Amino acid sequence: MTEQQRVNIGKQHPASYKALLALSATVEESAAEAGLDPLLVELLKIRTSQINGCAFCLRMHTRDALKKGENPDRIAVLPAWEEADYFSATDRAALRLTEAITCVPDGHVSDADYEAAAAVLSADQVSAVAWLATLMNAFNRVAITSRYRVGG
Repeated sequence: MTEQQRVNIGKQHPASYKALLALSATVEESAAEAGLDPLLVELLKIRTSQINGCAFCLRMHTRDALKKGENPDRIAVLPAWEEADYFSATDRAALRLTEAITCVPDGHVSDADYEAAAAVLSADQVSAVAWLATLMNAFNRVAITSRYRVGG
C-alpha cells in the first residue's frame, strides 16, 4: 500500500512559511541576547522534536548541534536528562520548561515547572526558552503534517 501524497504546506503557502522563518531568526536573536548557550538552544530544539516525534527536525538539529561542538553523549541521553550529570542547572531549567510547553495537552505549564525555571533563568531567558519551544513546536507540526521525508 502506498502512502497518500501530502501537501507540503510550506510550499503551498510560502508567505506563511517565510513568516515562520522570519520568526525563527528573531527567536534565535532573542535567545542569544538572553545569554542562552547556542548548544543549549540546539538541545532544546532536539528535545522538542523528540517529544513530537519529528524525524526531519531531529536529524537537522542533531547535525547542527554536532557541527557547533555539542558532546554526542549529551544528545544520546537527552530524553533522560534528569538522570544524567551532563546538564547544568540552566540546562535543566530550560529543558524542564521546554518539555512543559511542548506537553501542554498533558496539563498545561504547571506553576511548579514555571517556578523551577524562573528560579534559575532570568526573565529574558524564560521568555527566550518559551519562544524557542513555541517555534519548534510550530516547525515540527509543519514537517509532520507535510510528511517531510528522512532517509531512503
